[in-house]
Amino acid sequence: MTTLRIAGGRVLHPDMSVSEGDVLVDRDEGEILDVGDVEAGDERLDAEGGLVMPGLVNAHCHAAMTLLRGYADDKPLDAWLQEDIWPAEGELTEEDVRAGADLALVEMIRAGTTAFADMYFHVPEIADAVEEAGVRARLGHGVVTVGKDEGEAYRDNEESVEVARELDGAAGGRIKTAYMPHSLTTVGEEYLREFVAEAREHGVPLHFHANETTDEVDPIVDERGERPIEYADDLGMVTGEDFLAHGVHTDAAEHEVLAERGASVVHCPASNMKLASGMAPVQAMREAGVNVALGTDGAASNNDLDLFDELRDAAMLGKLAAADAAAVPAEAAVEMATAGGADALGFDGGRIEAGANADIAVVDFSAPHLAPVHDYVSHLAYAATGGDVRHTVCDGEVLMRDRELQTLDEAAVCERAESRAAALAERAE
Repeated sequence: MTTLRIAGGRVLHPDMSVSEGDVLVDRDEGEILDVGDVEAGDERLDAEGGLVMPGLVNAHCHAAMTLLRGYADDKPLDAWLQEDIWPAEGELTEEDVRAGADLALVEMIRAGTTAFADMYFHVPEIADAVEEAGVRARLGHGVVTVGKDEGEAYRDNEESVEVARELDGAAGGRIKTAYMPHSLTTVGEEYLREFVAEAREHGVPLHFHANETTDEVDPIVDERGERPIEYADDLGMVTGEDFLAHGVHTDAAEHEVLAERGASVVHCPASNMKLASGMAPVQAMREAGVNVALGTDGAASNNDLDLFDELRDAAMLGKLAAADAAAVPAEAAVEMATAGGADALGFDGGRIEAGANADIAVVDFSAPHLAPVHDYVSHLAYAATGGDVRHTVCDGEVLMRDRELQTLDEAAVCERAESRAAALAERAE
Protein backbone atom coordinates (compact mmCIF):
# COMPACT_ATOMS: atom_id res chain seq x y z
CA MET A 1 0.00 0.00 0.00
CA THR A 2 1.22 3.49 -0.87
CA THR A 3 -0.23 6.46 0.94
CA LEU A 4 -0.72 10.18 0.43
CA ARG A 5 -0.85 12.52 3.42
CA ILE A 6 -2.67 15.80 2.83
CA ALA A 7 -1.11 17.76 5.62
CA GLY A 8 -1.08 21.10 7.41
CA GLY A 9 -4.56 22.36 6.65
CA ARG A 10 -8.05 22.33 8.07
CA VAL A 11 -10.63 19.68 7.23
CA LEU A 12 -14.31 20.08 6.32
CA HIS A 13 -16.19 17.26 8.05
CA PRO A 14 -19.51 15.72 6.87
CA ASP A 15 -21.45 17.69 9.52
CA MET A 16 -19.98 20.90 8.02
CA SER A 17 -17.76 21.53 11.03
CA VAL A 18 -14.11 22.45 10.42
CA SER A 19 -11.04 21.46 12.43
CA GLU A 20 -7.30 21.29 12.04
CA GLY A 21 -6.08 17.92 10.86
CA ASP A 22 -4.56 15.85 8.10
CA VAL A 23 -6.08 13.33 5.70
CA LEU A 24 -4.40 10.01 4.94
CA VAL A 25 -5.23 8.39 1.61
CA ASP A 26 -4.67 4.85 0.36
CA ARG A 27 -3.54 5.56 -3.18
CA ASP A 28 -3.84 1.94 -4.29
CA GLU A 29 -7.47 1.56 -3.21
CA GLY A 30 -8.38 5.20 -3.85
CA GLU A 31 -10.01 5.71 -0.47
CA ILE A 32 -9.56 7.78 2.65
CA LEU A 33 -7.87 5.84 5.46
CA ASP A 34 -7.93 8.32 8.32
CA VAL A 35 -8.69 11.94 9.19
CA GLY A 36 -7.19 14.06 11.98
CA ASP A 37 -3.98 13.04 13.71
CA VAL A 38 -2.73 10.59 11.11
CA GLU A 39 0.51 8.71 10.53
CA ALA A 40 3.05 9.94 8.02
CA GLY A 41 2.36 9.02 4.40
CA ASP A 42 4.64 7.93 1.60
CA GLU A 43 3.96 11.25 -0.13
CA ARG A 44 2.96 14.63 1.29
CA LEU A 45 0.59 17.17 -0.27
CA ASP A 46 0.86 20.54 1.45
CA ALA A 47 -2.48 21.98 2.59
CA GLU A 48 -1.12 24.70 4.86
CA GLY A 49 -3.42 27.72 4.83
CA GLY A 50 -6.06 25.69 3.00
CA LEU A 51 -9.27 23.79 3.60
CA VAL A 52 -9.42 20.11 2.68
CA MET A 53 -12.92 19.41 1.38
CA PRO A 54 -14.64 16.77 -0.75
CA GLY A 55 -14.11 17.11 -4.48
CA LEU A 56 -17.08 18.83 -6.08
CA VAL A 57 -19.61 16.79 -8.07
CA ASN A 58 -21.08 18.25 -11.26
CA ALA A 59 -24.17 16.06 -11.42
CA HIS A 60 -25.52 17.27 -14.78
CA CYS A 61 -23.33 18.35 -17.66
CA HIS A 62 -22.87 18.13 -21.41
CA ALA A 63 -19.09 18.34 -21.32
CA ALA A 64 -18.29 18.63 -25.03
CA MET A 65 -20.56 21.67 -25.30
CA THR A 66 -17.50 23.66 -24.25
CA LEU A 67 -16.97 23.94 -28.03
CA LEU A 68 -20.23 25.92 -28.18
CA ARG A 69 -19.45 28.27 -25.30
CA GLY A 70 -20.74 31.69 -26.35
CA TYR A 71 -22.01 30.31 -29.67
CA ALA A 72 -25.65 31.25 -29.05
CA ASP A 73 -26.86 33.34 -26.13
CA ASP A 74 -29.85 35.32 -24.90
CA LYS A 75 -32.60 33.08 -26.26
CA PRO A 76 -35.31 30.96 -24.59
CA LEU A 77 -34.64 27.23 -24.37
CA ASP A 78 -36.73 25.95 -27.30
CA ALA A 79 -35.48 28.55 -29.79
CA TRP A 80 -31.92 28.20 -28.53
CA LEU A 81 -31.99 24.43 -29.03
CA GLN A 82 -33.84 24.26 -32.33
CA GLU A 83 -32.30 27.26 -34.10
CA ASP A 84 -28.71 27.08 -32.89
CA ILE A 85 -27.60 24.17 -30.70
CA TRP A 86 -29.14 21.13 -32.37
CA PRO A 87 -28.04 22.19 -35.88
CA ALA A 88 -24.49 22.74 -34.61
CA GLU A 89 -24.49 19.43 -32.73
CA GLY A 90 -25.56 17.73 -35.94
CA GLU A 91 -22.12 18.64 -37.31
CA LEU A 92 -20.14 17.22 -34.39
CA THR A 93 -17.54 14.55 -35.12
CA GLU A 94 -15.98 12.08 -32.71
CA GLU A 95 -12.84 14.22 -32.70
CA ASP A 96 -14.87 17.31 -31.83
CA VAL A 97 -16.49 15.59 -28.88
CA ARG A 98 -13.13 14.39 -27.56
CA ALA A 99 -11.64 17.88 -27.88
CA GLY A 100 -14.62 19.44 -26.11
CA ALA A 101 -14.60 16.83 -23.36
CA ASP A 102 -10.87 17.34 -22.76
CA LEU A 103 -11.41 21.08 -22.44
CA ALA A 104 -14.25 20.51 -19.98
CA LEU A 105 -12.08 18.21 -17.90
CA VAL A 106 -9.27 20.76 -17.74
CA GLU A 107 -11.76 23.37 -16.56
CA MET A 108 -13.42 21.11 -14.00
CA ILE A 109 -10.20 19.73 -12.50
CA ARG A 110 -8.85 23.25 -12.12
CA ALA A 111 -12.01 24.17 -10.20
CA GLY A 112 -11.92 21.18 -7.83
CA THR A 113 -14.50 18.97 -9.55
CA THR A 114 -13.66 15.28 -9.27
CA ALA A 115 -16.87 13.67 -10.59
CA PHE A 116 -19.51 14.57 -13.14
CA ALA A 117 -22.51 13.18 -15.02
CA ASP A 118 -22.60 13.63 -18.76
CA MET A 119 -25.38 13.18 -21.32
CA TYR A 120 -24.10 13.48 -24.87
CA PHE A 121 -23.03 11.69 -28.06
CA HIS A 122 -19.95 9.69 -29.07
CA VAL A 123 -19.76 8.50 -25.47
CA PRO A 124 -16.73 6.21 -25.96
CA GLU A 125 -14.69 9.34 -26.77
CA ILE A 126 -15.83 10.94 -23.51
CA ALA A 127 -15.00 7.74 -21.62
CA ASP A 128 -11.47 7.79 -23.05
CA ALA A 129 -11.10 11.42 -21.95
CA VAL A 130 -12.30 10.54 -18.44
CA GLU A 131 -9.87 7.64 -18.21
CA GLU A 132 -6.91 9.81 -19.21
CA ALA A 133 -7.85 12.74 -16.98
CA GLY A 134 -8.33 10.56 -13.88
CA VAL A 135 -11.75 11.82 -12.76
CA ARG A 136 -14.94 9.91 -11.99
CA ALA A 137 -18.05 10.04 -14.19
CA ARG A 138 -21.56 8.73 -14.83
CA LEU A 139 -21.90 8.69 -18.63
CA GLY A 140 -24.70 8.08 -21.10
CA HIS A 141 -25.81 8.54 -24.69
CA GLY A 142 -28.57 11.16 -24.93
CA VAL A 143 -31.67 10.03 -26.84
CA VAL A 144 -34.03 12.29 -28.82
CA THR A 145 -36.76 10.72 -30.96
CA VAL A 146 -38.72 13.79 -32.09
CA GLY A 147 -38.18 14.47 -35.79
CA LYS A 148 -36.81 10.97 -36.44
CA ASP A 149 -38.37 8.05 -38.24
CA GLU A 150 -39.18 4.89 -36.31
CA GLY A 151 -36.01 3.06 -37.28
CA GLU A 152 -33.71 5.92 -36.43
CA ALA A 153 -35.48 6.55 -33.13
CA TYR A 154 -35.27 2.88 -32.23
CA ARG A 155 -31.54 2.74 -33.00
CA ASP A 156 -30.93 5.85 -30.87
CA ASN A 157 -32.50 4.14 -27.86
CA GLU A 158 -30.66 0.90 -28.56
CA GLU A 159 -27.36 2.78 -28.63
CA SER A 160 -28.06 4.40 -25.26
CA VAL A 161 -28.68 1.05 -23.54
CA GLU A 162 -25.79 -0.64 -25.37
CA VAL A 163 -23.32 2.10 -24.46
CA ALA A 164 -24.44 1.94 -20.84
CA ARG A 165 -23.88 -1.81 -20.71
CA GLU A 166 -20.50 -1.75 -22.46
CA LEU A 167 -18.86 1.15 -20.63
CA ASP A 168 -20.05 0.54 -17.08
CA GLY A 169 -17.02 -0.11 -14.87
CA ALA A 170 -14.51 1.34 -17.35
CA ALA A 171 -11.46 3.37 -16.28
CA GLY A 172 -10.77 1.01 -13.41
CA GLY A 173 -14.29 1.44 -12.06
CA ARG A 174 -14.28 5.23 -12.19
CA ILE A 175 -16.91 5.22 -14.93
CA LYS A 176 -20.54 4.30 -14.30
CA THR A 177 -23.31 4.64 -16.85
CA ALA A 178 -27.02 5.26 -17.36
CA TYR A 179 -29.73 5.09 -20.01
CA MET A 180 -30.33 8.75 -20.84
CA PRO A 181 -33.52 9.71 -22.69
CA HIS A 182 -33.28 13.47 -23.20
CA SER A 183 -36.66 14.34 -21.67
CA LEU A 184 -40.25 13.23 -21.27
CA THR A 185 -41.32 15.42 -24.22
CA THR A 186 -38.47 14.69 -26.66
CA VAL A 187 -38.67 10.88 -26.42
CA GLY A 188 -41.88 9.10 -27.41
CA GLU A 189 -43.79 7.07 -24.84
CA GLU A 190 -43.56 3.85 -26.85
CA TYR A 191 -39.76 4.03 -26.75
CA LEU A 192 -39.66 4.92 -23.06
CA ARG A 193 -41.87 1.97 -22.15
CA GLU A 194 -39.71 -0.50 -24.05
CA PHE A 195 -36.26 0.79 -23.24
CA VAL A 196 -36.81 1.72 -19.60
CA ALA A 197 -37.83 -1.90 -19.09
CA GLU A 198 -34.75 -3.09 -20.98
CA ALA A 199 -32.48 -0.84 -18.92
CA ARG A 200 -34.00 -2.25 -15.72
CA GLU A 201 -33.36 -5.81 -16.93
CA HIS A 202 -29.67 -4.97 -17.18
CA GLY A 203 -29.47 -2.99 -13.93
CA VAL A 204 -28.92 0.31 -15.76
CA PRO A 205 -30.22 3.46 -14.00
CA LEU A 206 -31.77 6.49 -15.73
CA HIS A 207 -30.90 10.15 -16.12
CA PHE A 208 -33.16 12.60 -17.98
CA HIS A 209 -34.32 16.22 -18.10
CA ALA A 210 -37.66 16.90 -16.42
CA ASN A 211 -39.83 19.95 -15.69
CA GLU A 212 -37.14 22.33 -16.95
CA THR A 213 -39.66 24.72 -18.52
CA THR A 214 -43.42 25.04 -18.60
CA ASP A 215 -43.22 23.66 -22.16
CA GLU A 216 -42.06 20.39 -20.62
CA VAL A 217 -44.98 20.40 -18.17
CA ASP A 218 -48.09 21.78 -19.89
CA PRO A 219 -48.27 19.30 -22.81
CA ILE A 220 -48.10 16.33 -20.45
CA VAL A 221 -50.73 17.79 -18.13
CA ASP A 222 -52.99 18.68 -21.08
CA GLU A 223 -52.66 15.32 -22.82
CA ARG A 224 -52.55 12.98 -19.84
CA GLY A 225 -54.10 14.81 -16.93
CA GLU A 226 -51.07 14.14 -14.76
CA ARG A 227 -47.85 15.91 -13.85
CA PRO A 228 -44.56 14.95 -15.56
CA ILE A 229 -43.03 13.25 -12.52
CA GLU A 230 -46.22 11.22 -12.09
CA TYR A 231 -46.02 10.25 -15.77
CA ALA A 232 -42.35 9.29 -15.35
CA ASP A 233 -43.26 7.25 -12.28
CA ASP A 234 -45.94 5.41 -14.27
CA LEU A 235 -43.23 4.55 -16.78
CA GLY A 236 -40.94 3.20 -14.03
CA MET A 237 -38.42 6.02 -14.45
CA VAL A 238 -38.28 7.20 -10.84
CA THR A 239 -36.28 4.93 -8.51
CA GLY A 240 -33.55 5.35 -5.93
CA GLU A 241 -30.89 4.90 -8.62
CA ASP A 242 -32.31 7.49 -11.01
CA PHE A 243 -31.59 11.21 -11.16
CA LEU A 244 -33.27 13.92 -13.17
CA ALA A 245 -32.03 17.33 -14.22
CA HIS A 246 -33.59 20.70 -13.42
CA GLY A 247 -36.97 20.04 -11.76
CA VAL A 248 -37.76 23.74 -12.05
CA HIS A 249 -41.54 23.51 -12.41
CA THR A 250 -42.31 20.82 -9.87
CA ASP A 251 -45.05 20.84 -7.24
CA ALA A 252 -45.53 19.35 -3.78
CA ALA A 253 -47.13 16.16 -5.11
CA GLU A 254 -44.15 15.55 -7.39
CA HIS A 255 -41.74 16.21 -4.53
CA GLU A 256 -43.56 13.56 -2.54
CA VAL A 257 -43.16 11.03 -5.38
CA LEU A 258 -39.46 11.82 -5.73
CA ALA A 259 -38.85 11.53 -1.99
CA GLU A 260 -40.79 8.27 -1.68
CA ARG A 261 -38.94 6.68 -4.60
CA GLY A 262 -35.54 8.03 -3.53
CA ALA A 263 -34.75 9.67 -6.88
CA SER A 264 -32.47 12.71 -6.97
CA VAL A 265 -32.91 16.09 -8.64
CA VAL A 266 -29.96 18.01 -10.09
CA HIS A 267 -30.40 21.76 -9.71
CA CYS A 268 -28.75 23.86 -12.47
CA PRO A 269 -29.35 27.44 -11.31
CA ALA A 270 -27.10 29.34 -13.73
CA SER A 271 -28.52 27.62 -16.81
CA ASN A 272 -32.07 28.06 -15.52
CA MET A 273 -31.49 31.78 -15.00
CA LYS A 274 -29.75 32.35 -18.33
CA LEU A 275 -32.49 30.58 -20.31
CA ALA A 276 -35.21 32.18 -18.12
CA SER A 277 -36.52 28.70 -17.36
CA GLY A 278 -37.55 29.66 -13.83
CA MET A 279 -36.54 29.18 -10.21
CA ALA A 280 -36.52 25.62 -8.91
CA PRO A 281 -38.19 25.16 -5.50
CA VAL A 282 -35.03 23.74 -3.96
CA GLN A 283 -35.92 24.52 -0.36
CA ALA A 284 -39.31 22.84 -0.75
CA MET A 285 -37.71 19.79 -2.36
CA ARG A 286 -35.16 19.42 0.41
CA GLU A 287 -37.82 19.87 3.09
CA ALA A 288 -39.84 17.11 1.39
CA GLY A 289 -36.84 14.79 1.69
CA VAL A 290 -35.63 14.89 -1.91
CA ASN A 291 -31.88 14.55 -2.44
CA VAL A 292 -30.80 17.61 -4.43
CA ALA A 293 -27.47 17.82 -6.25
CA LEU A 294 -25.89 20.59 -8.31
CA GLY A 295 -24.95 20.73 -11.98
CA THR A 296 -23.62 23.32 -14.36
CA ASP A 297 -25.48 22.02 -17.42
CA GLY A 298 -23.50 22.59 -20.63
CA ALA A 299 -21.05 25.44 -21.12
CA ALA A 300 -23.27 26.78 -23.91
CA SER A 301 -25.96 27.67 -21.38
CA ASN A 302 -23.94 28.58 -18.30
CA ASN A 303 -21.24 29.54 -19.64
CA ASP A 304 -18.60 27.96 -17.39
CA LEU A 305 -18.13 24.71 -15.51
CA ASP A 306 -17.03 26.24 -12.19
CA LEU A 307 -19.22 24.54 -9.59
CA PHE A 308 -18.31 27.17 -7.01
CA ASP A 309 -20.29 29.62 -9.15
CA GLU A 310 -23.18 27.16 -9.03
CA LEU A 311 -22.90 26.96 -5.24
CA ARG A 312 -23.35 30.69 -4.92
CA ASP A 313 -26.16 30.80 -7.50
CA ALA A 314 -28.00 27.94 -5.79
CA ALA A 315 -27.92 29.64 -2.41
CA MET A 316 -28.93 33.03 -3.81
CA LEU A 317 -31.65 31.79 -6.16
CA GLY A 318 -32.99 29.46 -3.49
CA LYS A 319 -33.67 32.43 -1.25
CA LEU A 320 -35.47 34.30 -4.02
CA ALA A 321 -37.57 31.27 -4.96
CA ALA A 322 -38.66 30.76 -1.36
CA ALA A 323 -38.85 34.51 -0.56
CA ASP A 324 -36.85 33.64 2.54
CA ALA A 325 -33.27 34.74 3.27
CA ALA A 326 -32.81 31.63 5.43
CA ALA A 327 -33.65 29.23 2.58
CA VAL A 328 -30.84 27.12 1.03
CA PRO A 329 -28.20 28.22 3.55
CA ALA A 330 -24.48 27.89 2.88
CA GLU A 331 -24.29 24.45 4.48
CA ALA A 332 -27.06 23.15 2.23
CA ALA A 333 -25.43 24.53 -0.92
CA VAL A 334 -22.07 22.94 -0.07
CA GLU A 335 -23.76 19.65 0.78
CA MET A 336 -25.60 19.63 -2.57
CA ALA A 337 -22.30 20.18 -4.43
CA THR A 338 -20.54 17.35 -2.61
CA ALA A 339 -22.43 14.58 -0.81
CA GLY A 340 -25.69 15.30 -2.61
CA GLY A 341 -24.00 14.95 -5.98
CA ALA A 342 -22.10 11.80 -5.01
CA ASP A 343 -25.31 10.21 -3.75
CA ALA A 344 -27.17 11.14 -6.96
CA LEU A 345 -24.45 9.60 -9.15
CA GLY A 346 -24.00 6.53 -6.97
CA PHE A 347 -20.42 7.22 -5.89
CA ASP A 348 -19.11 6.66 -2.36
CA GLY A 349 -17.70 10.18 -2.13
CA GLY A 350 -18.65 13.70 -1.21
CA ARG A 351 -17.39 13.28 2.35
CA ILE A 352 -14.03 13.56 4.08
CA GLU A 353 -14.17 10.48 6.29
CA ALA A 354 -12.51 7.09 6.55
CA GLY A 355 -13.76 4.66 3.91
CA ALA A 356 -14.99 7.27 1.45
CA ASN A 357 -13.59 7.70 -2.06
CA ALA A 358 -10.40 9.76 -1.95
CA ASP A 359 -11.92 12.51 -4.12
CA ILE A 360 -10.62 15.72 -2.58
CA ALA A 361 -10.10 19.42 -3.28
CA VAL A 362 -7.85 21.72 -1.27
CA VAL A 363 -9.04 25.33 -1.31
CA ASP A 364 -6.43 28.02 -0.65
CA PHE A 365 -7.79 30.61 1.79
CA SER A 366 -4.93 33.08 1.41
CA ALA A 367 -6.59 35.32 -1.21
CA PRO A 368 -7.92 38.76 -0.16
CA HIS A 369 -11.50 37.91 -1.14
CA LEU A 370 -11.43 35.08 1.43
CA ALA A 371 -10.23 37.22 4.34
CA PRO A 372 -11.10 37.35 7.15
CA VAL A 373 -12.36 33.83 7.78
CA HIS A 374 -15.26 34.01 10.19
CA ASP A 375 -16.88 30.92 8.66
CA TYR A 376 -15.23 28.54 6.18
CA VAL A 377 -18.50 27.11 4.89
CA SER A 378 -19.90 30.58 4.29
CA HIS A 379 -16.86 31.44 2.20
CA LEU A 380 -17.21 28.23 0.16
CA ALA A 381 -20.78 29.18 -0.72
CA TYR A 382 -20.54 32.94 -1.11
CA ALA A 383 -16.93 33.97 -1.77
CA ALA A 384 -14.72 31.17 -3.13
CA THR A 385 -14.17 30.47 -6.83
CA GLY A 386 -12.66 27.60 -8.75
CA GLY A 387 -9.49 29.65 -9.04
CA ASP A 388 -8.96 29.24 -5.29
CA VAL A 389 -8.45 25.48 -5.60
CA ARG A 390 -4.80 24.59 -4.98
CA HIS A 391 -4.88 20.78 -5.33
CA THR A 392 -7.36 18.29 -6.83
CA VAL A 393 -7.24 14.58 -5.98
CA CYS A 394 -9.44 11.81 -7.39
CA ASP A 395 -9.33 8.11 -6.56
CA GLY A 396 -6.20 8.82 -4.53
CA GLU A 397 -4.29 10.31 -7.48
CA VAL A 398 -3.20 13.94 -7.63
CA LEU A 399 -4.75 15.49 -10.75
CA MET A 400 -3.65 19.06 -9.96
CA ARG A 401 -0.82 20.08 -7.68
CA ASP A 402 -0.25 23.74 -6.83
CA ARG A 403 -2.49 24.76 -9.78
CA GLU A 404 -0.50 22.63 -12.24
CA LEU A 405 -2.40 19.86 -14.01
CA GLN A 406 -0.74 16.46 -13.72
CA THR A 407 -2.72 14.29 -16.16
CA LEU A 408 -3.60 16.66 -19.01
CA ASP A 409 -1.58 19.02 -21.19
CA GLU A 410 -3.60 22.18 -20.69
CA ALA A 411 -2.04 24.21 -23.51
CA ALA A 412 -2.44 21.42 -26.05
CA VAL A 413 -6.04 20.77 -24.99
CA CYS A 414 -6.98 24.44 -25.34
CA GLU A 415 -5.28 24.77 -28.73
CA ARG A 416 -7.04 21.69 -30.09
CA ALA A 417 -10.42 22.83 -28.77
CA GLU A 418 -10.04 26.27 -30.31
CA SER A 419 -9.30 24.75 -33.70
CA ARG A 420 -12.15 22.25 -33.53
CA ALA A 421 -14.64 24.89 -32.36
CA ALA A 422 -13.76 27.23 -35.22
CA ALA A 423 -14.18 24.47 -37.82
CA LEU A 424 -17.47 23.38 -36.23
CA ALA A 425 -18.92 26.89 -36.30
CA GLU A 426 -17.96 27.24 -39.97
CA ARG A 427 -19.67 23.94 -40.88
CA ALA A 428 -22.80 24.87 -38.92
CA GLU A 429 -23.31 28.20 -40.72
